[in-house]
Amino acid sequence: MLDNGFIPDVPAEVAAEVAAAAEPNGPIAGGVRDLRDLPWSSIDNDSSRDLDQLEVAEKLPDGTVRVRVAIADVDKTVLKDSATDRFASANSTSVYTGIVTYPMLPDRLSTDLTSLGLENDRASVVVEFIVADDGSIRSHDVYMARVRNQAKLAYDNVGAWLDGKASLPECGTQAIQDQIRLQDSVAQSLRAVRARNGALDLETIEAQSVVLPDNSVDIQLVQKTRASRLIEDFMIAANVAMAQFLDEHGSPTIRRIVRSPERWNRIVALAAKLGTTLPDQPDSSALSAFLVDRLKTDPDHFADLSLSVVKLIGPGEYAAHQPGETDVGHFGLATNDYTHSTAPNRRYADLVTQRLLKAALAGKPSPYSREELTAIAAHCTEREDAARKVERQVRKSAAAVSMSRRVGEVFDALVTGVNRNGTFVRLIHPPVEGRVMRGEEGMDVGDKIRVRLLSTDPGRGFIDFAAEHNGAGSS
Repeated sequence: MLDNGFIPDVPAEVAAEVAAAAEPNGPIAGGVRDLRDLPWSSIDNDSSRDLDQLEVAEKLPDGTVRVRVAIADVDKTVLKDSATDRFASANSTSVYTGIVTYPMLPDRLSTDLTSLGLENDRASVVVEFIVADDGSIRSHDVYMARVRNQAKLAYDNVGAWLDGKASLPECGTQAIQDQIRLQDSVAQSLRAVRARNGALDLETIEAQSVVLPDNSVDIQLVQKTRASRLIEDFMIAANVAMAQFLDEHGSPTIRRIVRSPERWNRIVALAAKLGTTLPDQPDSSALSAFLVDRLKTDPDHFADLSLSVVKLIGPGEYAAHQPGETDVGHFGLATNDYTHSTAPNRRYADLVTQRLLKAALAGKPSPYSREELTAIAAHCTEREDAARKVERQVRKSAAAVSMSRRVGEVFDALVTGVNRNGTFVRLIHPPVEGRVMRGEEGMDVGDKIRVRLLSTDPGRGFIDFAAEHNGAGSS
């Protein structure tokens, strides 16, 4: 962690500040709505205790649905320029290795005082949006409210229940079950509208390091579920609404942007091999239509295609935005209005957005200057990249241990990166990553090849392969 610039241990000054922090309740202040009686629920990973959001939906008489997303009011406890704030800013993000979690905020905050935990009364920022029958958003609003989580649910269980494959034992009331059904229906409508507008619907295979019961380390697949997609759809809608609300109120923001792909020509080439002609210039709508078609015609290989597209588009970044300005936008979501606001326990950019929102609601000037927001955006981008490196390093070290007994075996693989540092692949099964040390000439992202495992180095997280034959240009 230290090698990547993170501060893994909580400094004494921060620990003292956190120890003195009070329960964030008390009388409900003027302008704060009391929404504790609504059937709020959270859906997250089984083990998650740093709960940032709750959701609730309500069918209205005109057939529309009011969706509310409650976001933990972290700023109420973590004051700007406090020792805890400086610590959170330095790290900027929680790091999830699958083996050890390094939270952005100390545990007493992120898993207790600033978490929307079960049956706790908590201060929150509520993003509200009205969804029509066709999935379009009619209006939005943002305000402060007191909320109470009535059901702590997990992705895997809720997803299986929605698919009719399991019961939902932790969901104690019919009201909550009706809630999840309604939320799922609205989420699918929102997703359909985004797709029509050119947003990309990608399904990549993700892997994470896990500690097995015998204390050994292995790699396991992380499966997207219907429940995780529900939350993803709501968070996207909430972040769009937040960005638009701040712009409407003349507030600066930190936008989340994904630039048009510099390697669009390679995406065009991959599509051409599959019989589809894409425009010469980046076009998210055309790419979205191509992906929808490939999911229908070849679902078994869609995850591999998705991974290639993700690698060619490149990662997102943060950028300071002033009201009325036109920014780069988010290519993957096909929108110019997008921020990060829904995870203030885990991402510093979201906490900054929360402070900007509070100032806008109070009619006060921004608590950050243009220069400060620009610097924060750059730092958060850099820290996010560093976090990915840490997570990838741990995952590769675990994979190296797991693969050490398979040296000499041959695997199907997908080229995921070609740069000055080398040519990199991800095996189709198991989904581990490594570098091609021999026979990599002429390869490019998206090529499917066969590789032989040469060696592993768990200490450095190295997994080295040799190409069995140069499959460059194959599909």
